[in-house]
Formats: sequence, C-alpha cells, structure tokens
Amino acid sequence: MSRFAAPRSERRSGGRDIVPRLSAACTTGRKPAGRVTSRGAVVGTVAVLFVGVGASAEAAPSDPVVSGATVNLGHDVIVGITHDVEFPVTVTGSDDPGLSFADVDLKGPHGGFYTTDAFCETATACTMFFTVNAHLAPGSDDPVDLANANAGTWSVDALVDLKNGESVFAPGAGSFGLKRAARLTVNASPEPVAKGARITVTGKLVRANWDTYRYAGYAGQAVKLQFRPKSSSTYTTVATVNTSDTGTLRTTVKAVSDGYWRWNFTGTQTTGPAKATGDYVDVRS
Repeated sequence: MSRFAAPRSERRSGGRDIVPRLSAACTTGRKPAGRVTSRGAVVGTVAVLFVGVGASAEAAPSDPVVSGATVNLGHDVIVGITHDVEFPVTVTGSDDPGLSFADVDLKGPHGGFYTTDAFCETATACTMFFTVNAHLAPGSDDPVDLANANAGTWSVDALVDLKNGESVFAPGAGSFGLKRAARLTVNASPEPVAKGARITVTGKLVRANWDTYRYAGYAGQAVKLQFRPKSSSTYTTVATVNTSDTGTLRTTVKAVSDGYWRWNFTGTQTTGPAKATGDYVDVRS
C-alpha cells in the first residue's frame, strides 16, 4: 500500500524501515517470503546506480539495470479536494539479470513523501499504485496527506531487487508534477447580439486549496480567451487576460459570427490546466 511516511534519510541508516503511515492510502503489496524490513539483513549487494549512467557487474554499461521510472503514464497528477487520486508508477530496467521486486519513494516539496512496493510483473517492469488526497477523512476533523506547500515537482527513488539476488538503488529515476486542480467558468453576453456590437465575456479561475478543502480564486494568472465559429471544431485565441485578486476575468470583444467563447488556462508549476465549456452566442445581422 502507498504510505505517507518519513523520508528514507530519516529512517535507520541500513535500511528499509518504514514508519507507520500517517494517513489513509490504498494499494497493498505483499513482501516476499523471508524478506525483512531492514535492507542490511538482505543477502546480496546493494549498488547505487544513477539512471542511464551506472550499471551492475551483471549488465553492460549501455544497458543500465534500472533505466527509469514513469509516473501516471507521463502525465501530471492533478488533485482536487473531494476524491482520492490513484496513479501508477512503473520502474523499468534490463532483463539481464532481470527485475524482481521494487520499493519506490516519491519525494516532493516541503517534506512531501509517499512510499510503496510491489513484485515486478515482468523481468523488465515493476508497476505499483499510489493513492493521494487532500480532503478530510470520513468522520474526521484531521487533515489528510497533502498541503498546498507540497504542490510542484516530485522525484522518484527506486530500490530494486534483481533476479540474481543483488539489489540496486536508483535515485532520481523519474519526476512528475503533483498539482492542485483548477476550474474555469465563462459567460458571454448579451445573447443574441447584433453583428458588430460588443460582447462582454466574464469568468472566474479557481483552484483547489489543500489547506482549507475549498476552491478559491487564483489571482494574477494569464488566461486565454478563445473563440470557435459555429461551423468549426477549432478554437483560436483572440486575447489574453489576467485574473483579478479574486480570480475573476472580464473583457469585451466585437461580435463577428455565431460561435462559442471560452477561457483556457494552461496551468502553472503547482496548478493544473483548466478549460471552460464554450458559451454559445447567436450573432444576428
């Protein structure tokens, strides 16, 4: 299961000791028979490998034992305030000597930390699932897992058991963005409107606040105003507007033809993207 735990550097120096999890999380993984939590008691060698650079004595330098880690199929992990978010992490490597078992740590800003482990499904891949959230546990007044300060770029460390009995540690095997969810609204008026007249387009950009479990206005962000003609499937950017102190948006444009207006926010390092559903305006000659 994924656990929000103390970073590896805060655990006993020889080991794989995991402190009790601080919050609820889901997936379970079973340790192999005879395996103990202290890495120092495992028979075999532990080699520190930098992804794509180091290699064990059993593998050619051009074919690293651990080649990398992919999080959420290469996509950011976007978390709101109401639902758990589960995502896969896949560690890949060489089939000679082959991967057997992986213990993965996810490390983020301001002490963000999750850990879990799993048997490898093939000799070249080990996939495990993490569950994160930023909402209150049912029936509890205590905060769960994520805080706003944890949003940003996270890294992946992998400790992998090989089929030949050795183990390798691959720090920085991958990275990913763990971001706060955003939402956008739009309203274009008047409807209908005379051709050549001015349309006022308003809206609001909000994002999840992991500290208060609410959505709040996102100030000072550049948001694109886009238009799609009725006969087209493609939106075109016609203006860029910055949000106010409360996250609101407002601008005016000339009515040229029937079509849909929307706001489009591309996201930041800490916040995911958002697009408003297009608002149709009937333009009459």
